[in-house]
Amino acid sequence: MASKRSSQECGKTEKKRKKKTCEETAELCVTLEEEQVKKSMKEAWSQKTHYSQGNLELDCHPFPHCIIRNFLSSETFVENLQKELLGLSFHEKSNDLYKFKQSDDLRRRTEPHIAGLRAALFGPFRSWLGEVLGAELESTVDISCAKYEHTDVLLCHDDELEGRRVAFILYLVPPWQSSDGGTLDLYTTDSNLQPQNVVKSLVPSLNTLILFEVSPVSFHQVSEVLTQDKCRLSLSGWFHGPSLDRPSRYIEPPVHRNPHLPRDETLLLEWINPAYLDISYQEQVQEEFEDSSEIQLKDFLKEEKFREVSEALRLTQIQWTKRGPPNKRCCETASLDTLPQCVSACWELLHSEAFFLLLSNFTGLRLHYLCPADDDDDDDEEKEGKEEGNQEKAGKGDKQTGEASGSSANTSREKELSTPVCCGELRRWSHGCYTLLHDGEAARAEYALDLVLPFGCADWQSEYGGFTCYVANEEDEELLTVYPENNSLALVYRDKETLKFVKHVNHKSSCDSTCREFYDFSFVYYE
Repeated sequence: MASKRSSQECGKTEKKRKKKTCEETAELCVTLEEEQVKKSMKEAWSQKTHYSQGNLELDCHPFPHCIIRNFLSSETFVENLQKELLGLSFHEKSNDLYKFKQSDDLRRRTEPHIAGLRAALFGPFRSWLGEVLGAELESTVDISCAKYEHTDVLLCHDDELEGRRVAFILYLVPPWQSSDGGTLDLYTTDSNLQPQNVVKSLVPSLNTLILFEVSPVSFHQVSEVLTQDKCRLSLSGWFHGPSLDRPSRYIEPPVHRNPHLPRDETLLLEWINPAYLDISYQEQVQEEFEDSSEIQLKDFLKEEKFREVSEALRLTQIQWTKRGPPNKRCCETASLDTLPQCVSACWELLHSEAFFLLLSNFTGLRLHYLCPADDDDDDDEEKEGKEEGNQEKAGKGDKQTGEASGSSANTSREKELSTPVCCGELRRWSHGCYTLLHDGEAARAEYALDLVLPFGCADWQSEYGGFTCYVANEEDEELLTVYPENNSLALVYRDKETLKFVKHVNHKSSCDSTCREFYDFSFVYYE
């Protein structure tokens, strides 16, 4: 028989259920309460013109964004909000686009000042913002806390995701200078709505709220935090509502691919470590590659050749061009007609017919017509049977007809096989360089063999970035990381579901004078 609790105990339980966490009221900037300000803001926003009144400023270059200083009217509230936020648990976040620490979503946190700010944002401020924009904003608001510390960064992006209408950031930082990094950088866009250059950098300031409409041109970044002594603490998220119209996304033209250059095996003998030209060793390499679809071949070039190219890459005659757009990449590539002779010869090596055949031997991929097709061995017995049966038929026929039939079969087989091709570039990696995953790359992903051959990275540390990550498409799963290593040829075979990026090269790389930059040849080969 179940025991009964006393009425006194039941009363205590009921009180606990009814008890609510004390919520501190967040008083907002008094400027927001003025009807004339609201009216003027609405007009300026609709006409995309500049407006400024008290602590509030609307600037429309390069896209409309609003700055509200002293957003919370109580300094004590701000101090207590900071303390509550710093007491939260933060998770490391790192991928191609960003590196920082983030809290869980704050919509259900019960700390009094976090709850008070949330109520103010979700309630009166959302109403004010909806009136200014002339849009119905939903009651649900995404909000979380982020900590950016030394070398943390959020690279160029536009925030576009279904339902996001307005992005906001509230800074809760110590005294901050532009030299500390961590600025909110705003980009101009070109005729294809692709980001071009940073034209405005907003330095974080305590109790300042910045907001902007999420649009096809709202490209921005959080620049790398350079200070080692401060934490860039902020609250950020999105107000949801009807999205702005977006034209079709720009699709970059594909990179031009070329068949091999007609160079014979003497080029291999001149450049490549003799160990890798041994047929039995090539068979070992192929066996290992077929097990894991990747391999690193150390000391690949002859030592004297590697040293010669390494020294030539530092010559000022090479013209380097920054490649963008920054929402896809930021790296430097060499103009091929400015390369010193030995660097140009190394480029030809990787592009040569002899090298295509060598890669076939390393990987088992059909990158040369002399490489047997995958099904050749399986079909041997079937072919032998057919040949025995056909010999009698062929003997009865005209000899000339038989030769013509053989020629026709060979031609047909050649047509079935595509011509192996490649594309490549010579890259220089230094502070601020990176590549990003993007929708266009995922849509056009295909089977390919990646090759990277680095130079000048003897003292390079993994903590600097600059390494290549392979990930599964639409997943966070990291499949493989390839770190730059001098004279180590990296080969990776990827399928249509595998994408790659080069991690942002951070400030640590430029702190050590011996590790400011490195170079690599990057080629992609297609069967």
